[in-house]
Amino acid sequence: MKTESRTRLHSIDNLRIVLTALVVAHHAAVTYGNIPLWFYTEPAKDPSGVALDILVVFNQAFFMGFFFLISGFFTPGSYDRKGPRAFVRDRLVRLGIPLLVFLVLLRPLVNFGGLAQRPQMPYWQYYLGSWDPGPMWFAEVLIVFALAYAWWRSRRPAPRPRPAPLRPRWVVLFVLGLSLATFLWRIPVPTGSYVPVLGLPTPNFMPQYVAMFAVGCVAFRRGWFETLPARAGHLAFAAAGASTAVLLPLSSMTSGAVNSAVIATWESAFAVSMIIGLSVLFRERFAEQGPRGRFLSDHAFTVYIIHPLVLVAIGYALRPLEAIAVVKFAIMLVVALPLCWWLAYLVRSLPGAKRVL
Repeated sequence: MKTESRTRLHSIDNLRIVLTALVVAHHAAVTYGNIPLWFYTEPAKDPSGVALDILVVFNQAFFMGFFFLISGFFTPGSYDRKGPRAFVRDRLVRLGIPLLVFLVLLRPLVNFGGLAQRPQMPYWQYYLGSWDPGPMWFAEVLIVFALAYAWWRSRRPAPRPRPAPLRPRWVVLFVLGLSLATFLWRIPVPTGSYVPVLGLPTPNFMPQYVAMFAVGCVAFRRGWFETLPARAGHLAFAAAGASTAVLLPLSSMTSGAVNSAVIATWESAFAVSMIIGLSVLFRERFAEQGPRGRFLSDHAFTVYIIHPLVLVAIGYALRPLEAIAVVKFAIMLVVALPLCWWLAYLVRSLPGAKRVL
């Protein structure tokens, strides 16, 4: 039993490394693509920017939902070990302090370029007017989810583990339910919505984030990660490909509410399929972790926090380079990934930093 737990944790830690690298790649793609939602951007002037936009769309469909599922997976055990007060205090420290550090210290460094476009505006006015947690919106939302979980647990007796295999019909019903919830949610919160101050860049995905966090909590109690059969991974990747091949072309032939429903269905099916497929793949083939893997895993959250600073700095450094969008993206990514982990190591080496990070 001890070996199973250790394998499970290493598999999920390795998944977190890959997802963190995907976050860096996602924002590097936004830098040079045609979706200018980042602190520093150079909109593409050539067709290769479309490839970067495709990467962004496919990433967005599942990777943040996967982060929330992993966070939910570790939440019940943390609450059980620490109790309600220590659990809440721990979440506020480990999520709240990095959020404040980004808002107060890092944000002025990564969005100073916007001030150059408003030379007549006092800095304090620009600072307050551009208030935005950037990628740390994830910590912001996760604090709310953790507090909601603590409140829910305070109202009911401690649940007992109830191992039960994940049945295919449950997966299908979940995809259908998530598709419907997403479609209905996007009537008042359409794609492209933005929440000022809170800085939520993708509030239209909130049903997925809530659902995945909840599924992670249930998966911990039911032992779904351990009991998923190996063939489920192959079927899930096939489902991801099939849903993409069928639903994305269909979305291009529809408009209005029908288009929104098709897109919501594809995102839900693709997200669930990729999460199941990757979970099984890493459990079966990437369950070990040596010193390098532990280093990457230990510093992954810090990379998530500081990567905007690295990407913006590299973006300005590469500004004089004349190259197509996908080439500048590749150069940025090759430089940024090792630099992010090196800088994260320096940050975690500061006195007291490891207590939070």
